[in-house]
Amino acid sequence: MGKTVRMLTPTPKQELFLRATQRHVAYGGARGGGKSEGVRMKAKLLALKWPGIRILIVRKTYREVINNHVPKLREDLGDAARYNKTDKEFVFANGSIIKLGYCDKDADLDQYQGVEYDVIFLDEACQLMEEWIRKINACVRGVNGFPKRTYYTLNPGGPSHAYFKRVFVDRQFRPNERPEDYFFIQAKLEDNQPLVHAQPDYVESLKMQPPRIRAMWLDGSWDVYAGQFFEDFVNDPDHYADRRFTHVIDPFDIPAGWKIYRSYDFGYNKPFSVGWWAVDYDGVIYRILELYGCRRAPDTGEDEPNEGVKWTPEEQFREIARTEREHRWLRGRTIRGVADPSIWDTSRGESIAETAAKAGIYFDKGDNERLPGWMQVHYRLAFDDEGYPQMYVFRGCKAFIRTMPILMYDEHRPEDLDTSMEDHVADEVRYFCMSRPIKPVVQPPKKVILSDPLDQFKEESSRRWDAWR
Repeated sequence: MGKTVRMLTPTPKQELFLRATQRHVAYGGARGGGKSEGVRMKAKLLALKWPGIRILIVRKTYREVINNHVPKLREDLGDAARYNKTDKEFVFANGSIIKLGYCDKDADLDQYQGVEYDVIFLDEACQLMEEWIRKINACVRGVNGFPKRTYYTLNPGGPSHAYFKRVFVDRQFRPNERPEDYFFIQAKLEDNQPLVHAQPDYVESLKMQPPRIRAMWLDGSWDVYAGQFFEDFVNDPDHYADRRFTHVIDPFDIPAGWKIYRSYDFGYNKPFSVGWWAVDYDGVIYRILELYGCRRAPDTGEDEPNEGVKWTPEEQFREIARTEREHRWLRGRTIRGVADPSIWDTSRGESIAETAAKAGIYFDKGDNERLPGWMQVHYRLAFDDEGYPQMYVFRGCKAFIRTMPILMYDEHRPEDLDTSMEDHVADEVRYFCMSRPIKPVVQPPKKVILSDPLDQFKEESSRRWDAWR
Protein backbone atom coordinates (compact mmCIF):
# COMPACT_ATOMS: atom_id res chain seq x y z
CA MET A 1 0.00 0.00 0.00
CA GLY A 2 3.01 2.27 0.45
CA LYS A 3 1.62 3.72 3.64
CA THR A 4 3.68 4.05 6.82
CA VAL A 5 2.34 3.74 10.35
CA ARG A 6 4.49 5.11 13.16
CA MET A 7 5.04 2.65 16.01
CA LEU A 8 7.18 3.43 19.06
CA THR A 9 9.36 0.76 20.64
CA PRO A 10 7.24 -0.69 23.47
CA THR A 11 8.48 -0.89 27.04
CA PRO A 12 8.56 -4.41 28.57
CA LYS A 13 5.18 -3.84 30.26
CA GLN A 14 3.67 -2.42 27.07
CA GLU A 15 4.92 -5.50 25.22
CA LEU A 16 3.08 -7.71 27.72
CA PHE A 17 -0.05 -5.67 27.01
CA LEU A 18 0.42 -6.03 23.24
CA ARG A 19 0.84 -9.81 23.47
CA ALA A 20 -2.04 -10.46 25.89
CA THR A 21 -4.96 -12.36 24.35
CA GLN A 22 -7.25 -13.02 27.34
CA ARG A 23 -10.87 -11.91 27.20
CA HIS A 24 -10.22 -9.17 29.82
CA VAL A 25 -6.78 -7.55 30.09
CA ALA A 26 -6.02 -4.74 32.54
CA TYR A 27 -2.90 -2.59 32.53
CA GLY A 28 -2.85 -0.38 35.58
CA GLY A 29 -1.22 1.04 38.64
CA ALA A 30 1.04 4.08 38.84
CA ARG A 31 0.72 7.25 36.83
CA GLY A 32 3.01 7.77 33.87
CA GLY A 33 3.40 4.06 33.12
CA GLY A 34 2.72 4.46 29.39
CA LYS A 35 -0.77 2.98 29.50
CA SER A 36 -2.54 5.27 27.00
CA GLU A 37 0.30 4.85 24.52
CA GLY A 38 -0.16 1.10 24.94
CA VAL A 39 -3.83 1.50 23.97
CA ARG A 40 -2.93 3.26 20.74
CA MET A 41 -0.23 0.70 19.90
CA LYS A 42 -2.59 -2.22 20.42
CA ALA A 43 -5.46 -0.61 18.52
CA LYS A 44 -3.25 0.16 15.51
CA LEU A 45 -1.83 -3.37 15.39
CA LEU A 46 -5.26 -4.99 15.62
CA ALA A 47 -6.68 -2.72 12.91
CA LEU A 48 -3.83 -3.56 10.54
CA LYS A 49 -3.79 -7.31 11.26
CA TRP A 50 -7.57 -7.94 11.05
CA PRO A 51 -9.17 -6.26 7.99
CA GLY A 52 -12.68 -5.11 8.84
CA ILE A 53 -12.31 -5.30 12.62
CA ARG A 54 -14.35 -2.80 14.69
CA ILE A 55 -12.50 -1.24 17.62
CA LEU A 56 -13.83 1.19 20.24
CA ILE A 57 -11.75 3.40 22.55
CA VAL A 58 -13.70 4.94 25.46
CA ARG A 59 -12.80 7.52 28.06
CA LYS A 60 -15.08 9.25 30.55
CA THR A 61 -15.63 12.52 28.68
CA TYR A 62 -15.72 13.54 25.03
CA ARG A 63 -12.95 16.10 25.59
CA GLU A 64 -10.67 13.52 27.22
CA VAL A 65 -10.99 10.94 24.46
CA ILE A 66 -10.49 13.53 21.70
CA ASN A 67 -7.60 15.39 23.32
CA ASN A 68 -5.77 12.28 24.48
CA HIS A 69 -6.05 10.15 21.38
CA VAL A 70 -7.00 11.99 18.17
CA PRO A 71 -3.87 14.14 17.66
CA LYS A 72 -1.48 11.27 18.38
CA LEU A 73 -3.41 8.74 16.29
CA ARG A 74 -3.53 11.17 13.35
CA GLU A 75 0.22 11.69 13.66
CA ASP A 76 0.93 7.96 13.97
CA LEU A 77 -1.40 6.80 11.19
CA GLY A 78 -0.65 9.47 8.60
CA ASP A 79 -2.44 8.52 5.39
CA ALA A 80 -2.92 4.89 6.49
CA ALA A 81 -6.32 5.81 7.94
CA ARG A 82 -8.77 8.65 7.32
CA TYR A 83 -10.22 10.46 10.35
CA ASN A 84 -13.95 11.16 10.12
CA LYS A 85 -14.54 14.06 12.49
CA THR A 86 -18.33 13.74 12.33
CA ASP A 87 -18.40 10.08 13.32
CA LYS A 88 -15.26 10.37 15.49
CA GLU A 89 -13.58 7.36 13.91
CA PHE A 90 -10.48 6.37 11.99
CA VAL A 91 -11.27 4.36 8.82
CA PHE A 92 -8.52 2.16 7.40
CA ALA A 93 -8.15 1.18 3.74
CA ASN A 94 -8.67 -2.48 4.75
CA GLY A 95 -12.07 -1.65 6.23
CA SER A 96 -10.99 -1.63 9.88
CA ILE A 97 -12.38 1.10 12.14
CA ILE A 98 -11.14 2.67 15.37
CA LYS A 99 -14.11 4.48 16.94
CA LEU A 100 -13.79 7.00 19.79
CA GLY A 101 -16.47 7.15 22.49
CA TYR A 102 -17.19 8.46 25.98
CA CYS A 103 -19.46 7.76 28.95
CA ASP A 104 -19.97 10.42 31.63
CA LYS A 105 -23.59 9.67 32.60
CA ASP A 106 -26.30 7.05 32.18
CA ALA A 107 -27.70 8.73 29.06
CA ASP A 108 -24.34 8.35 27.27
CA LEU A 109 -24.91 4.59 27.18
CA ASP A 110 -27.59 5.09 24.52
CA GLN A 111 -24.93 5.52 21.83
CA TYR A 112 -23.77 1.92 22.42
CA GLN A 113 -27.17 0.24 22.43
CA GLY A 114 -27.40 -2.36 19.66
CA VAL A 115 -23.87 -1.65 18.38
CA GLU A 116 -21.31 -4.44 17.95
CA TYR A 117 -17.55 -4.15 18.45
CA ASP A 118 -14.87 -6.81 18.31
CA VAL A 119 -12.44 -5.11 20.69
CA ILE A 120 -13.08 -2.36 23.25
CA PHE A 121 -10.48 -0.30 25.09
CA LEU A 122 -11.67 1.41 28.30
CA ASP A 123 -8.97 3.99 28.96
CA GLU A 124 -8.83 5.23 32.59
CA ALA A 125 -11.52 2.64 33.29
CA CYS A 126 -11.67 3.24 37.05
CA GLN A 127 -13.33 6.59 36.31
CA LEU A 128 -16.36 4.79 34.85
CA MET A 129 -19.18 3.32 36.91
CA GLU A 130 -19.14 -0.47 37.18
CA GLU A 131 -22.65 -0.70 35.70
CA TRP A 132 -21.52 1.36 32.68
CA ILE A 133 -18.58 -0.97 32.16
CA ARG A 134 -20.84 -4.01 32.13
CA LYS A 135 -23.23 -2.42 29.63
CA ILE A 136 -20.47 -1.24 27.30
CA ASN A 137 -18.93 -4.73 27.51
CA ALA A 138 -22.18 -6.15 26.18
CA CYS A 139 -21.20 -4.60 22.82
CA VAL A 140 -18.29 -7.05 22.47
CA ARG A 141 -19.97 -9.61 20.25
CA GLY A 142 -20.33 -10.80 16.67
CA VAL A 143 -20.23 -13.97 14.56
CA ASN A 144 -17.01 -13.18 12.68
CA GLY A 145 -13.63 -14.72 13.46
CA PHE A 146 -12.10 -11.58 14.92
CA PRO A 147 -10.79 -11.62 18.51
CA LYS A 148 -13.36 -10.59 21.12
CA ARG A 149 -11.61 -8.77 23.96
CA THR A 150 -11.77 -5.84 26.35
CA TYR A 151 -8.64 -3.98 27.41
CA TYR A 152 -8.58 -1.67 30.43
CA THR A 153 -6.06 0.92 31.50
CA LEU A 154 -6.50 2.27 35.00
CA ASN A 155 -5.08 4.03 38.01
CA PRO A 156 -6.18 3.23 41.59
CA GLY A 157 -9.19 5.25 42.69
CA GLY A 158 -12.47 6.17 41.09
CA PRO A 159 -15.98 4.69 41.19
CA SER A 160 -15.02 1.20 40.00
CA HIS A 161 -11.80 0.83 42.00
CA ALA A 162 -13.30 -1.93 44.16
CA TYR A 163 -14.43 -3.95 41.12
CA PHE A 164 -11.05 -3.87 39.37
CA LYS A 165 -9.19 -4.60 42.59
CA ARG A 166 -11.43 -7.63 43.20
CA VAL A 167 -11.07 -9.30 39.80
CA PHE A 168 -7.58 -8.26 38.68
CA VAL A 169 -5.56 -7.68 41.86
CA ASP A 170 -7.18 -9.89 44.52
CA ARG A 171 -8.52 -12.37 41.91
CA GLN A 172 -11.69 -13.02 43.88
CA PHE A 173 -14.05 -14.34 41.24
CA ARG A 174 -17.79 -14.92 41.23
CA PRO A 175 -19.45 -17.99 39.70
CA ASN A 176 -19.92 -16.37 36.27
CA GLU A 177 -16.30 -15.14 36.09
CA ARG A 178 -13.61 -17.50 34.77
CA PRO A 179 -10.14 -16.81 36.23
CA GLU A 180 -8.44 -17.70 32.95
CA ASP A 181 -10.27 -14.80 31.24
CA TYR A 182 -8.57 -12.14 33.41
CA PHE A 183 -4.97 -10.98 33.04
CA PHE A 184 -3.41 -8.08 34.94
CA ILE A 185 -0.24 -6.09 34.22
CA GLN A 186 0.90 -3.95 37.17
CA ALA A 187 2.17 -0.60 35.91
CA LYS A 188 4.87 1.35 37.75
CA LEU A 189 6.39 4.67 36.87
CA GLU A 190 9.82 3.06 36.54
CA ASP A 191 8.45 0.98 33.64
CA ASN A 192 8.36 4.10 31.47
CA GLN A 193 12.05 4.98 31.36
CA PRO A 194 11.70 7.48 28.48
CA LEU A 195 9.36 9.55 30.69
CA VAL A 196 11.58 9.14 33.75
CA HIS A 197 14.58 10.49 31.86
CA ALA A 198 12.70 13.18 29.95
CA GLN A 199 10.74 14.58 32.91
CA PRO A 200 12.67 14.09 36.16
CA ASP A 201 10.70 16.97 37.71
CA TYR A 202 7.48 14.97 37.23
CA VAL A 203 8.99 12.03 39.10
CA GLU A 204 10.12 14.29 41.94
CA SER A 205 6.65 15.87 42.13
CA LEU A 206 5.13 12.42 42.69
CA LYS A 207 7.64 11.68 45.44
CA MET A 208 6.61 14.88 47.21
CA GLN A 209 2.92 13.88 47.46
CA PRO A 210 1.31 12.83 50.77
CA PRO A 211 1.86 9.15 51.64
CA ARG A 212 -1.53 7.87 50.40
CA ILE A 213 -1.30 9.74 47.09
CA ARG A 214 2.35 8.77 46.65
CA ALA A 215 1.49 5.10 47.20
CA MET A 216 -1.09 5.26 44.40
CA TRP A 217 0.58 7.50 41.86
CA LEU A 218 4.20 6.39 42.25
CA ASP A 219 3.95 2.79 43.44
CA GLY A 220 0.59 1.90 41.91
CA SER A 221 -0.80 0.59 45.21
CA TRP A 222 -4.36 -0.75 45.06
CA ASP A 223 -4.81 -0.80 48.83
CA VAL A 224 -5.43 2.95 49.04
CA TYR A 225 -7.17 5.39 46.74
CA ALA A 226 -8.01 9.07 46.67
CA GLY A 227 -11.51 10.40 46.81
CA GLN A 228 -13.00 7.64 48.96
CA PHE A 229 -15.80 9.28 50.97
CA PHE A 230 -15.95 6.78 53.85
CA GLU A 231 -12.28 5.92 54.17
CA ASP A 232 -12.91 5.62 57.92
CA PHE A 233 -15.13 2.53 57.39
CA VAL A 234 -13.24 -0.64 58.39
CA ASN A 235 -14.23 -4.22 57.67
CA ASP A 236 -11.64 -6.37 59.45
CA PRO A 237 -12.68 -10.01 60.04
CA ASP A 238 -9.82 -10.48 62.50
CA HIS A 239 -11.63 -8.14 64.91
CA TYR A 240 -15.23 -9.28 64.46
CA ALA A 241 -15.17 -11.02 67.84
CA ASP A 242 -13.59 -8.32 70.04
CA ARG A 243 -15.28 -5.44 68.15
CA ARG A 244 -12.20 -3.23 68.21
CA PHE A 245 -10.93 -1.37 65.14
CA THR A 246 -13.70 -2.78 62.96
CA HIS A 247 -17.26 -1.74 62.13
CA VAL A 248 -18.44 -5.10 60.80
CA ILE A 249 -19.15 -7.72 63.47
CA ASP A 250 -20.80 -11.11 63.87
CA PRO A 251 -24.56 -10.94 64.57
CA PHE A 252 -26.05 -11.67 67.98
CA ASP A 253 -29.55 -11.75 69.48
CA ILE A 254 -30.77 -8.29 70.44
CA PRO A 255 -31.44 -7.76 74.18
CA ALA A 256 -35.08 -7.06 75.00
CA GLY A 257 -34.29 -3.66 76.52
CA TRP A 258 -32.62 -2.23 73.42
CA LYS A 259 -34.66 0.08 71.20
CA ILE A 260 -35.19 -0.79 67.51
CA TYR A 261 -35.46 1.80 64.71
CA ARG A 262 -35.90 1.81 60.95
CA SER A 263 -34.40 4.10 58.30
CA TYR A 264 -35.70 4.33 54.74
CA ASP A 265 -34.76 5.77 51.35
CA PHE A 266 -37.32 5.42 48.56
CA GLY A 267 -36.37 4.15 45.12
CA TYR A 268 -38.04 2.61 42.08
CA ASN A 269 -35.75 2.59 39.03
CA LYS A 270 -32.89 2.91 41.51
CA PRO A 271 -32.78 0.69 44.61
CA PHE A 272 -34.79 1.51 47.71
CA SER A 273 -33.03 0.90 51.02
CA VAL A 274 -34.27 -0.03 54.48
CA GLY A 275 -32.04 -0.41 57.53
CA TRP A 276 -33.05 -1.71 60.96
CA TRP A 277 -31.00 -0.46 63.88
CA ALA A 278 -30.63 -1.52 67.50
CA VAL A 279 -29.45 1.04 70.05
CA ASP A 280 -27.74 -0.20 73.20
CA TYR A 281 -27.82 1.40 76.67
CA ASP A 282 -24.76 3.52 75.85
CA GLY A 283 -26.26 4.91 72.63
CA VAL A 284 -24.10 2.80 70.29
CA ILE A 285 -26.00 1.93 67.12
CA TYR A 286 -26.01 -1.48 65.41
CA ARG A 287 -27.23 -2.04 61.85
CA ILE A 288 -28.72 -5.47 62.44
CA LEU A 289 -30.80 -6.04 59.29
CA GLU A 290 -31.50 -4.47 55.92
CA LEU A 291 -33.77 -4.76 52.89
CA TYR A 292 -32.20 -3.50 49.68
CA GLY A 293 -34.31 -3.25 46.54
CA CYS A 294 -31.54 -4.02 44.05
CA ARG A 295 -32.10 -6.18 41.00
CA ARG A 296 -30.24 -9.50 41.01
CA ALA A 297 -28.39 -10.95 38.05
CA PRO A 298 -30.33 -14.09 37.00
CA ASP A 299 -27.21 -16.21 36.42
CA THR A 300 -25.31 -15.38 39.63
CA GLY A 301 -27.83 -13.94 42.09
CA GLU A 302 -25.43 -11.02 42.67
CA ASP A 303 -26.66 -7.42 42.92
CA GLU A 304 -26.66 -5.49 39.66
CA PRO A 305 -25.20 -2.22 40.96
CA ASN A 306 -27.65 0.68 41.16
CA GLU A 307 -30.45 -1.15 39.33
CA GLY A 308 -33.76 -1.08 41.20
CA VAL A 309 -36.29 -3.92 41.41
CA LYS A 310 -39.07 -1.45 40.48
CA TRP A 311 -41.36 -2.31 43.37
CA THR A 312 -44.27 0.03 43.96
CA PRO A 313 -44.50 1.72 47.38
CA GLU A 314 -47.27 -0.75 48.29
CA GLU A 315 -44.97 -3.69 47.52
CA GLN A 316 -42.09 -2.18 49.48
CA PHE A 317 -44.14 -1.51 52.61
CA ARG A 318 -45.84 -4.89 52.40
CA GLU A 319 -42.40 -6.55 52.54
CA ILE A 320 -41.21 -4.24 55.33
CA ALA A 321 -44.32 -5.09 57.37
CA ARG A 322 -43.83 -8.82 56.76
CA THR A 323 -40.19 -8.62 57.85
CA GLU A 324 -41.07 -6.77 61.05
CA ARG A 325 -43.87 -9.22 61.77
CA GLU A 326 -41.79 -12.37 61.24
CA HIS A 327 -38.11 -11.72 61.98
CA ARG A 328 -37.10 -12.79 65.48
CA TRP A 329 -35.14 -9.59 66.14
CA LEU A 330 -38.09 -7.39 65.14
CA ARG A 331 -41.39 -9.11 65.90
CA GLY A 332 -43.29 -7.77 68.87
CA ARG A 333 -41.15 -4.62 68.97
CA THR A 334 -42.35 -1.05 68.70
CA ILE A 335 -40.42 0.30 65.72
CA ARG A 336 -40.40 3.92 64.64
CA GLY A 337 -38.80 4.98 61.40
CA VAL A 338 -37.06 7.97 59.88
CA ALA A 339 -37.09 8.82 56.17
CA ASP A 340 -36.35 11.49 53.59
CA PRO A 341 -38.89 14.35 53.95
CA SER A 342 -39.65 14.04 50.22
CA ILE A 343 -41.88 11.00 50.87
CA TRP A 344 -44.47 13.39 52.40
CA ASP A 345 -44.92 15.13 49.03
CA THR A 346 -48.62 15.16 48.04
CA SER A 347 -48.29 17.09 44.78
CA ARG A 348 -49.07 13.94 42.77
CA GLY A 349 -51.74 12.57 45.04
CA GLU A 350 -51.31 10.27 48.02
CA SER A 351 -47.84 10.62 49.50
CA ILE A 352 -45.49 7.69 49.95
CA ALA A 353 -45.65 8.30 53.71
CA GLU A 354 -49.44 7.94 53.61
CA THR A 355 -49.09 4.69 51.67
CA ALA A 356 -46.66 3.45 54.33
CA ALA A 357 -49.07 4.35 57.13
CA LYS A 358 -51.81 2.26 55.50
CA ALA A 359 -49.47 -0.73 55.84
CA GLY A 360 -48.79 0.11 59.49
CA ILE A 361 -45.33 1.50 58.74
CA TYR A 362 -44.72 4.92 60.29
CA PHE A 363 -41.89 7.40 59.80
CA ASP A 364 -40.72 10.70 61.22
CA LYS A 365 -39.39 13.31 58.82
CA GLY A 366 -35.63 13.02 58.66
CA ASP A 367 -33.25 15.96 58.71
CA ASN A 368 -32.02 16.12 55.12
CA GLU A 369 -29.11 18.52 55.66
CA ARG A 370 -26.37 16.76 53.73
CA LEU A 371 -23.08 18.05 55.13
CA PRO A 372 -24.07 17.90 58.83
CA GLY A 373 -25.54 14.47 58.10
CA TRP A 374 -22.32 13.14 56.63
CA MET A 375 -20.41 14.50 59.61
CA GLN A 376 -22.73 12.56 61.94
CA VAL A 377 -21.94 9.37 59.99
CA HIS A 378 -18.21 10.10 60.31
CA TYR A 379 -18.63 10.77 64.05
CA ARG A 380 -20.27 7.36 64.42
CA LEU A 381 -17.52 5.62 62.45
CA ALA A 382 -14.68 7.22 64.46
CA PHE A 383 -12.82 4.97 66.89
CA ASP A 384 -12.22 6.09 70.45
CA ASP A 385 -8.79 5.79 72.10
CA GLU A 386 -9.49 2.12 72.88
CA GLY A 387 -10.57 1.26 69.33
CA TYR A 388 -14.36 1.19 69.76
CA PRO A 389 -16.71 3.03 67.34
CA GLN A 390 -20.24 4.32 67.86
CA MET A 391 -21.61 2.30 64.91
CA TYR A 392 -21.51 -1.41 64.12
CA VAL A 393 -22.80 -3.33 61.13
CA PHE A 394 -23.80 -7.00 61.22
CA ARG A 395 -21.91 -8.90 58.53
CA GLY A 396 -25.19 -9.96 56.92
CA CYS A 397 -25.86 -6.35 55.86
CA LYS A 398 -24.26 -6.85 52.46
CA ALA A 399 -25.61 -3.75 50.74
CA PHE A 400 -24.01 -1.49 53.38
CA ILE A 401 -20.72 -3.41 53.21
CA ARG A 402 -20.65 -3.35 49.40
CA THR A 403 -21.73 0.21 48.64
CA MET A 404 -20.38 2.39 51.46
CA PRO A 405 -16.64 1.87 50.72
CA ILE A 406 -16.94 2.67 47.00
CA LEU A 407 -18.62 6.07 47.36
CA MET A 408 -16.57 9.06 46.27
CA TYR A 409 -16.40 12.79 46.94
CA ASP A 410 -18.27 15.11 44.57
CA GLU A 411 -15.90 16.89 42.17
CA HIS A 412 -17.80 20.20 42.53
CA ARG A 413 -18.77 20.08 46.24
CA PRO A 414 -15.63 18.89 48.03
CA GLU A 415 -17.40 18.10 51.32
CA ASP A 416 -20.32 16.23 49.76
CA LEU A 417 -20.78 12.79 48.29
CA ASP A 418 -21.11 12.14 44.54
CA THR A 419 -24.86 11.59 44.16
CA SER A 420 -24.47 9.87 40.77
CA MET A 421 -23.14 6.81 42.59
CA GLU A 422 -24.99 4.06 44.46
CA ASP A 423 -25.68 6.18 47.54
CA HIS A 424 -29.08 4.85 48.67
CA VAL A 425 -27.79 3.00 51.74
CA ALA A 426 -25.65 5.99 52.66
CA ASP A 427 -28.66 8.31 52.49
CA GLU A 428 -30.82 6.29 54.88
CA VAL A 429 -27.84 5.83 57.20
CA ARG A 430 -27.47 9.61 57.18
CA TYR A 431 -31.14 10.13 58.06
CA PHE A 432 -30.81 7.79 61.03
CA CYS A 433 -27.57 9.30 62.32
CA MET A 434 -29.10 12.78 62.11
CA SER A 435 -32.05 11.57 64.20
CA ARG A 436 -29.63 10.68 67.02
CA PRO A 437 -26.80 13.23 66.72
CA ILE A 438 -23.66 12.86 68.79
CA LYS A 439 -20.58 14.96 69.40
CA PRO A 440 -17.32 14.00 67.69
CA VAL A 441 -14.91 11.68 69.44
CA VAL A 442 -12.06 13.75 70.83
CA GLN A 443 -8.78 11.87 70.91
CA PRO A 444 -6.58 12.74 73.89
CA PRO A 445 -3.29 14.37 72.95
CA LYS A 446 -0.27 12.15 72.89
CA LYS A 447 2.03 12.89 75.81
CA VAL A 448 5.71 12.28 76.25
CA ILE A 449 7.29 12.23 79.72
CA LEU A 450 10.48 14.22 79.25
CA SER A 451 12.01 13.54 82.65
CA ASP A 452 11.11 11.02 85.38
CA PRO A 453 14.38 10.17 87.19
CA LEU A 454 12.64 8.22 89.97
CA ASP A 455 10.48 6.17 87.51
CA GLN A 456 7.49 7.07 89.64
CA PHE A 457 5.22 7.61 86.61
CA LYS A 458 6.73 4.93 84.37
CA GLU A 459 3.95 2.33 84.60
CA GLU A 460 1.09 4.83 84.23
CA SER A 461 2.65 6.76 81.33
CA SER A 462 3.48 3.51 79.51
CA ARG A 463 -0.13 2.34 79.77
CA ARG A 464 -1.46 5.63 78.44
CA TRP A 465 1.04 5.78 75.59
CA ASP A 466 0.09 2.25 74.45
CA ALA A 467 -3.58 3.21 74.48
CA TRP A 468 -3.12 6.47 72.58
CA ARG A 469 -0.96 5.16 69.80
